[in-house]
Amino acid sequence: MTAPAMSAEDNPSRLRIWLGLADDSLARQKTVRFGDASAVNPGRIYSICILAALMALWIVSSAFGWVKPFYWPTIGGVADRVVRLATEGYRNVALWEHIGISVYRVLSGVFYGAVLGVPLGFAMGLSSVVRGLFDPIVEFMRPVPPLALIPLIILWFGIDETAKIFLLFLASLFIMTIAARAGVSSVSIAKVHAAYSLGASRLQIMRHVILPNALPEIFTGLRTAMGVCWGTVVAAELVAADRGLGSMIMIAKNFLQTDTVVIGIIIIGLIGYGIELLMRWLEKNLIPWKGRD
Repeated sequence: MTAPAMSAEDNPSRLRIWLGLADDSLARQKTVRFGDASAVNPGRIYSICILAALMALWIVSSAFGWVKPFYWPTIGGVADRVVRLATEGYRNVALWEHIGISVYRVLSGVFYGAVLGVPLGFAMGLSSVVRGLFDPIVEFMRPVPPLALIPLIILWFGIDETAKIFLLFLASLFIMTIAARAGVSSVSIAKVHAAYSLGASRLQIMRHVILPNALPEIFTGLRTAMGVCWGTVVAAELVAADRGLGSMIMIAKNFLQTDTVVIGIIIIGLIGYGIELLMRWLEKNLIPWKGRD
């Protein structure tokens, strides 16, 4: 007896799965889906539809002049400005240099924040002495917006590149510290007891039990820190900067160049979204055990 042929619903194409029109094999095996994040498909078709609708609205509003009362540039004006920025740069600086220096500042701030924040968070989660010493500082500084620190940073570091990176470092430091501490606190004590019963040392428990279980929280902190730093980079580049997307936006604002302002906002959003997608991909491939405990 031959096996019955599989229907299109039983074996959907990769395109349908990618668009979110069909579930992947893991989601199709779920008997209960509500409350299980792994059973929710990406729904990219809806994202594509909303982006298409927004672009259509921009085109129509540009054609009928609806953008003028809102000081929003037409799509044609933005397209022309993009070509000019790509070929001529902005204020004698190439567009790619503006983008590159902003990306460098953000990644540097997040990197240094993670290098210091993750070990500090681990120490706070594992030692009552370290938690007692640093918890007041972390909890006090965490709600302070990075913009409030700009005057002090100028006094400490002047107006060179160090000041901008240090501001972004502070913006990410406390996020990474709290994320690492939360990751350590979320480790199941049953796993620690099981490791000790098998003769594991403290170093082995740290490497094989605590670190793998804390990585999901750390990646969440990285994604959050990246978003906060992208939101802070405009303020960081206000500190006597002549290069960077934030500097480009602020200078264009002074000259009422709304098309350049919109282009800068779009570029920041696209780069931030691209980094977020990269972080999701890394999380999916480096931490496949997330949510499967």
